[in-house]
Amino acid sequence: MTPMFCPLPTATDRLVRWLDGMETASRTAMRHLDDIEAWSARAETEMATLSGRTPPALRAVLTEWPLVSAPMAEAMTGASRAAVQRNMAWMEARGLIREVTRQGRFRMWRILI
Repeated sequence: MTPMFCPLPTATDRLVRWLDGMETASRTAMRHLDDIEAWSARAETEMATLSGRTPPALRAVLTEWPLVSAPMAEAMTGASRAAVQRNMAWMEARGLIREVTRQGRFRMWRILI
């Protein structure tokens, strides 16, 4: 039995595969960014009745960082821990965000897109 010869891909073949992969990844990233933008618009509409500076600041943080902890949101918004947690609970109750760690400490929330 003669061993099969499998030629190595050429540089052109590798470049074509790499470019196809980059195109796929770029399209996926663009769809994700579109989803985040749609979430931000939905959140802005939902949160329009809330007063103060924390709700829009928190929405901006979650738009930029779709996964955050309360301390991170507190640091990035300049709001108190209580204000951040109160607004995050409000957002979670309205289906804008979800707590993903399922633990009492070191919790993280993500936007629901």
